[in-house]
Parts: sequence; structure tokens; C-alpha cells
Amino acid sequence: MSEESHAKNSITSREMRALELNAEYFAVSRLKLMENAGHSVALEIASRFKSDKSAAVFCGLGGNGGDGFVAARHLSSMGFKVEVVIAGRAEQIFHKEALENLKILQFLRESIPIHEVYDSSLIPEVTAEIAIDALLGTGTKGRLRPPMLQLVEKVNSMNAFLVAVDVPTGIDADTGAVLGKAVEADLTITFHKTKKGLENAKHYVGELIVRDIGLPKEFENFAGPGDVLLVTKPHPPKSHKGDFGRLLIIGGSENFSGAPALAALAALRTGVDLTYVAAPTRTARTISSMSPNLITIRLEGEHLNPRNVPTLKTYVDAANAVILGPGLGLHSETKEFVKDIVEAVENAGKPLLLDADGLKAFAEFKKPVGVPLVLTPHAAEYAVLANKKLPENLSERVSEVQGTAMQLKAVILLKGSVDIISDGKRFKLNFTGNPGMTVGGTGDVLSGVVAAFLAQRMDPFEAAVAGAFVNGAAGDFVAEEKGYHMVATDLLEWIPSVLDAPMSHLKVRKTSAKTS
Repeated sequence: MSEESHAKNSITSREMRALELNAEYFAVSRLKLMENAGHSVALEIASRFKSDKSAAVFCGLGGNGGDGFVAARHLSSMGFKVEVVIAGRAEQIFHKEALENLKILQFLRESIPIHEVYDSSLIPEVTAEIAIDALLGTGTKGRLRPPMLQLVEKVNSMNAFLVAVDVPTGIDADTGAVLGKAVEADLTITFHKTKKGLENAKHYVGELIVRDIGLPKEFENFAGPGDVLLVTKPHPPKSHKGDFGRLLIIGGSENFSGAPALAALAALRTGVDLTYVAAPTRTARTISSMSPNLITIRLEGEHLNPRNVPTLKTYVDAANAVILGPGLGLHSETKEFVKDIVEAVENAGKPLLLDADGLKAFAEFKKPVGVPLVLTPHAAEYAVLANKKLPENLSERVSEVQGTAMQLKAVILLKGSVDIISDGKRFKLNFTGNPGMTVGGTGDVLSGVVAAFLAQRMDPFEAAVAGAFVNGAAGDFVAEEKGYHMVATDLLEWIPSVLDAPMSHLKVRKTSAKTS
């Protein structure tokens, strides 16, 4: 299997967590997924063994343990003699769905004994013919500690057929590394897709089976709260100014001062530490007066021109990402400036987001740029960029955007009734947003959100997907509050709420699509 084919048929632990959260957002609950996972384990065992066999299910305190609780219930219902060993106290179970399934087992204690092992000395003498490893799942990192370590040793010492749930405990699901010790399974039943690290841990995996748990493949192409989780960066207590990125916004002209200011304010609300807005002198003064949070760089001339490039090189070097385009204007000198500054950003090796007039100027000399590049056109801007009109059919639009993204080696975020995001290989559709967001400036807010993630060194495709979701969700909260009588600055106050609790958008999600 080629590396690209393997990537399509496998999934990382972080991608799986995001997908499960997105599934819940699209009404496939984690409780339902857990039920399907545990049931599939029980069915696989029942297909291989007669029900007069005994089974011991070793369960952790998280979601993997929950899968084990479900498997134990179904195996018992099928006639197997089942007992459960919990790695810790039942009261320590922190996973909501796992706790729900344990509560069911607690009513069945007469037929399914439960042992709580919160110290290695409490490991029971279990002599089952089938041992099920549901101790730790795909999120495991770091070396195993007691009593988990001793439980793994216990499982391996049993004269039993060993079944691992999703991934053998002690194996890093992403790399296949052994985290001190690992369960040596005869059979591993993994869910939805194989995990990348299992290929490198065949000795511990044994026979590998992939089972469907009711996650529609389409969900992999839908933006949701899980995508926000992928780009959320924790703030350690010892954080310093600049740790969360410096963003340079280049734009503004004699006629447009609000656009770059909106992008900068959106980036600050998204969590970037510093924004610098570079604009013509008079425009920069206006921007400075809009908010004390804005730092401006005053450039010579009434519009941006090639003479500004040397002044900006120092700021490009200091930035972690650059936005080029909001309110830029399309003066002939400004078009020359765009070509020169794109080259300067490329030479500095900084991620670049092109929007609005920056996109239109770029269209005249478009080429792959040797740095991460995100383009955020609406349909009319896309027609200028690609020199062709977009089809109306959604699947055809996706193919069109994918082709252009691959040609330019860029991420394209096509704004519309359904946002389409693609890097040429992957694509996602975003459904957040509403017709009130046709008001001017919401695209500048979007640019600021996406570029803030870029400045925090996030993957450009993931940054664009998360940015589209956050921007649209913020607009939906505004619509709930004010109807469609919104202005772009209304979105700014909702960005932190969406970032902190992206699942809260469920409260305002509408079934009708937004319009471009």
C-alpha cells in the first residue's frame, strides 16, 4: 500500500477525537458510538468462541473502558461467563458515556462480578479463556504507571486469547512505540479506520480487524467543533508575550480603513498576542483611532506602493504570519507592491493569507508560493483568481476548488452558502453562518481568525477549516441575538465564546443553509 493510500485508510488519534466530537455535533452521540463499538467486539468474539467460554474484561477509566463495559454486557447476554476488572476506583471514572455503561453493569453484579484495582496488590486471580484489553485507547501518551503497568503484565501472563479494543494498551496509536510495556494481543479490533501506529506494532496487534461503529464517512468532510479542538492551543502558566504569535496585516487605502482593523481585532480575539497593521499614513492614523489595541505601521503614500517594501521587510521577518489584502485597493502601483511583498514574504518563509484585493492582484501573476498559502475568495473573487466561473452543483464546486488548490499548492477557503476548504487533496465543507453575514466586513473577520491560527503555527488546512467554523458560528450567535441586522464588529465579541465552547453552537444551529 502506498503512503498516500495508507493515509486515506488510517487516522491519527487527534483526528479521531475531532471526528467523534463532530459526530456528536451532527447528532451521532458518543454514547451511540460506544454502544456500537462494544457490541462489535462482543459479536466478533461470539463468532469465534462458543458461549460456554469465560471472559475477563479489563477496563480503564476512559472511553476505551466504556467500550469494554458495553462488550461485557453483550457477552453476558450471549451466555458467556463474564467478569470485569477496572483499573482504579469506579468513582474515578471521568468519561460520561463510560460511566453510563458502568451504571448498567452495577445492576448486574450477580452475573458480572466487578473488581476495582486501585493498587497493584488488588489485582484478582483471573483464569478466563478470553481476556479483553479495554484499558487505554488511542490517546495514550507517556510510559505506563502502576497499577496499569501491572495490569498489562497480568493480561499478558494469562493463558487466554487476548483481544485488544481499538489499540493494545501500551502502544502509541500514532507511532506504534511501546510505552514501557504493552499488551500482546492475538486480535485487535479497531474502529472506523485503522490507527497509523498499528502498522508499526504488528507483534502486539496480532490479527487486525477494522469495524464500523456508525460514523458516516461523510462526516470526515464536514467542519465542526472537533476542528476547533485541533487548533486550540493551551495557555501554560509561564506563557510570555509573543508565545501565541505575531501577525502582520498589510492593507488599507485612501478609501478603506475598516477592513484591516477588523482583521486585526478578530485575530486578537482569536488569541494571537500581537497584531501590526501596515497601511498608508493617513489610513494608519484612522485605524489607530479605532481601538487602543491596534498597533499601526505608517507607510509612505496614499496607497501602498513598491517603495513600502523595504520598510516592511523588518516587520515581515518579525511576524509569524502575514495577511495581505483587506481594503488594499487596486491602484497600478499597489498591484506592483503586491507582487514584491509576496516575494518578500516568501523569502522570509512566513505563512501568507491573501484576501480581497490582495487576491485580485495575485491573480495577475499567480503561481505556487514556497510558503504556506491560504486564499479566501468568495465566488466572484474565485472567478478572477481561476479565470473561470464556479459551477452551481456543490460536488462539482468541490472538484473545481480542489483542482485550483492543487495547481497553486495552496489552501483555498471558498466562502459561500456552504464554505468549501481544500488543500488539493483534502476538503471539508462548513455549514455555519447565515444570510445576515452578507454585510461588509465579515470576510475580514474570517481572515483575522484564520491568520491567527497560522500565526500560532497551525496546519494551514486545519486553520482554514476551524476559521470558517468559528466565523460562521459567531455570526449565528449574533443572528440569534439581533436577527440579520448585524454588522461585522458584532462577530468579534462572540469569537471567544465559540473558541471556548464550540459545541455550544448546537443551540443556534439552523437547518437552512446560509447564502453567499
